[in-house]
Amino acid sequence: MPPPEKLPDDTSREEGGAVSTEFEPDTGRRLKKGAMIAVSVLIAGFIVVRMVRFFDERAVANASEIAYTAPPLVDVVVAHAVKSAQSLALPGQTAAWYESTIYARVNGYVAKWVVDIGDHVKKGQLLATIETPELDAELAAARSALKASQAQVSAREAEAQFAKTTNERWRDAPKGVVSEQERESKKADYNASSARLYAAQAQVAADKSRVDQYEALTQFKQVRAPFDGTITERKIDVGNLVTAGSSSTTTPLYRMTLNDPLRVFVDVPQSAAEELMKQGVPAQIHSMGAAGVFSGKIARSAEAINPQARTMRVEVDLPNADNALVPGMYVTVAFDLAAKGKVQVPAAALVFRPKGPQVARVGHDGKVEFVDVTIARDDGGMVELGPGVNPGDRLVLNISSQITSGETVAVNAPAAAAERPLTGRR
Repeated sequence: MPPPEKLPDDTSREEGGAVSTEFEPDTGRRLKKGAMIAVSVLIAGFIVVRMVRFFDERAVANASEIAYTAPPLVDVVVAHAVKSAQSLALPGQTAAWYESTIYARVNGYVAKWVVDIGDHVKKGQLLATIETPELDAELAAARSALKASQAQVSAREAEAQFAKTTNERWRDAPKGVVSEQERESKKADYNASSARLYAAQAQVAADKSRVDQYEALTQFKQVRAPFDGTITERKIDVGNLVTAGSSSTTTPLYRMTLNDPLRVFVDVPQSAAEELMKQGVPAQIHSMGAAGVFSGKIARSAEAINPQARTMRVEVDLPNADNALVPGMYVTVAFDLAAKGKVQVPAAALVFRPKGPQVARVGHDGKVEFVDVTIARDDGGMVELGPGVNPGDRLVLNISSQITSGETVAVNAPAAAAERPLTGRR
């Protein structure tokens, strides 16, 4: 039998499964070329990163140098001339002309109530009724005691009349008929009976005053309105036990107010106290909760400055026939005041130093000049300045303490700053 044919050499495998290790002749050359390309790419990337970082550092350094050498940037405001009449707007609060908390005058319990919150009542109108069983019993007992004392007076009057006639008979009897001792005894009986009559009459007066007291208290069983007004609060309901008095442990029955006219309380700053201390100064009241503007006049002032707030309390009387305003509202009260200063600027333009208030004025050359000023009127957000600043001067707002006199500054948006409106007054 002939031997089997051998497979070709390129498909034959060595025993044990080993693979041939023969390579193409240019394999090493290709590997070296790829490694050189990779190294070149890495070197190029490194150079690019270094160059970008270098230019960034140069840009930052240049920007820092420019920022360091550039003049500081400031905001300015243009000083405006003060008008002949200034409107000073201040916060205020409305208050009722009368405000009363109504308490029970007698002990008892509520039988009924006839008005509720929001009701408009007239003086003397019935608000509620209180049942007072204890007071009724005390009044009945006082009336009985009065009747008893009145009966006692009748008995004493009879005794006194009898003692009087007996004394007159013994007094007018001829001497020798009766003894002097008996005569004096009858006179003493008459005086004693008169004294007992006076005591009985005094007891009647005391009992009658007690009856009058209880009868007066019974009038308070009907709770009535002390004045024309509006019920703003009701604290009672039918069956509630009420006690007389107005202590902290006593529950009030009602609270009511008279809202026409109204009072408006305003705390005036010390700078305007002298002008607003006078009666009759007109005032315009604005309220967010009511449409329109209301007119009133200053009726009274405290004529003293509050040492804590440095303000003076003034009151404006305001007609309120249509009840457009109610007590407790926040309002803005505007007063017309005569100008005191030469120019008006925001308070942020002021610099307070040991020698006094100053402003930083920017000249046309961009240099800062600190000018001493006097404050003619301070309204909080805006101030009026006396001599030293002229209308049209550019003043720095919130100037940094690092800026000195004579230093050059850069004005931030000078066109917009020149047109910056002055706010703070109405």
